[in-house]
Amino acid sequence: MEPCRSLALLAGSLGLASSLVAISTDFWIVAMGPTSAHSGLWPRGGQEGQIKAGYIHVTQSFCVLAALWSLVAVGFLVLSCIPSLSAPGRGPLVSTITAFAAALSMLVAMAVYTSERWGQAPHPQVQTFFCWSFYLGWVSMVLFLCTGALSLGAHCGTHRPGYETL
Repeated sequence: MEPCRSLALLAGSLGLASSLVAISTDFWIVAMGPTSAHSGLWPRGGQEGQIKAGYIHVTQSFCVLAALWSLVAVGFLVLSCIPSLSAPGRGPLVSTITAFAAALSMLVAMAVYTSERWGQAPHPQVQTFFCWSFYLGWVSMVLFLCTGALSLGAHCGTHRPGYETL
């Protein structure tokens, strides 16, 4: 199943890139009012005292964990394309497990961040809304799910030697 493996590698690479961009940029939430400001996962200076640190730390941790899981998934997909470096059929299986772990980690991070920000009381003069980095985090979660599904298809479609080859 070369097409599944190639598409899984593409989806995994795009998911990894989008999660790294989402983690590293400061446009998760934008506030418009008398002055406008934007904020990300890594608050600077005076912003730390204004934010409940718990949900930010959970979101940071699970986003970084998702990026690491996806790096492992992409690595095993790359290794599965090189027959001399991988065990037959094992690369897509490991990639499936780690891609689904990345999707679950990103889902937890995004759900925690969304629920905390959604539940905050609005300020009468300031309008806040989610911005592109936030949505890129959700896109990376969907890409990790696609990577897992395509890797599973690649694993199930590979020919494994049976009794007839002995």
